[in-house]
Amino acid sequence: MKKSLFMLLSFVGLAVGRVVAGSVVDYSVDGVVFEGCIENAGKAAPLVVIIHDWDGLTDYEVERARMLKELGYSAFAIDLYGKGVRPTEIADRKKCMSILTGDRPKMRAYMKGALEFAASQGLNTDNCVVMGYCFGGTAVLELARSGEPLKGFATFHGGLDLPAGQDYSEAKGAYQIHHSITDGMPPFAALAEALEKQQLPAQLISYTGAPHGWTVFGSPRYREKPDQESWNHFLRFLEDTLGGK
Repeated sequence: MKKSLFMLLSFVGLAVGRVVAGSVVDYSVDGVVFEGCIENAGKAAPLVVIIHDWDGLTDYEVERARMLKELGYSAFAIDLYGKGVRPTEIADRKKCMSILTGDRPKMRAYMKGALEFAASQGLNTDNCVVMGYCFGGTAVLELARSGEPLKGFATFHGGLDLPAGQDYSEAKGAYQIHHSITDGMPPFAALAEALEKQQLPAQLISYTGAPHGWTVFGSPRYREKPDQESWNHFLRFLEDTLGGK
């Protein structure tokens, strides 16, 4: 297998934008129009679903999708906020994110709807890993706890806390969790124990010298070494979980 280091809602006053690269697609879930990006490597190609950070779907996730396609994976960067909702101010990002973290059934519905749309487009949801960054990592684990029967779940500097009343008793698949030590270790350890309790295969990898958001190209927090290390760990996880292409 080829290797590589690299690869919603409307609010008055929200600064919004749009994805400007990749194969942009509109789709609807529960009457809300979303704007995602599909990079299709072919009908039989394994699928990686990408869930965005708290600023909505941007060219960052589109670039990760492109990188995955170059390696032979199809990728679908989904949208959880709604078409055109790409907040740029901290307060607006918190507002968009909190609507979904405060309404877990809605968050789950939007993710499951995106997966249904992917299947309708011929993407291989039967051989699929979902991954997410920061807020997207929170969403990935929410989807896992819903019992969605995917092959794997991966997070990068994502929220690991367990919401009240939830557990991993319905979770399926394999897990790879990338975590910065500076983000705090108690949630990391608690997640490890929860996955172990359910006998779910998991790798939990922590990084020193990696501030929160270390994978985001062009950000002041970007760190090349842990980004390359975590990306290569993830590519191995895809090989092990989804098989050859």
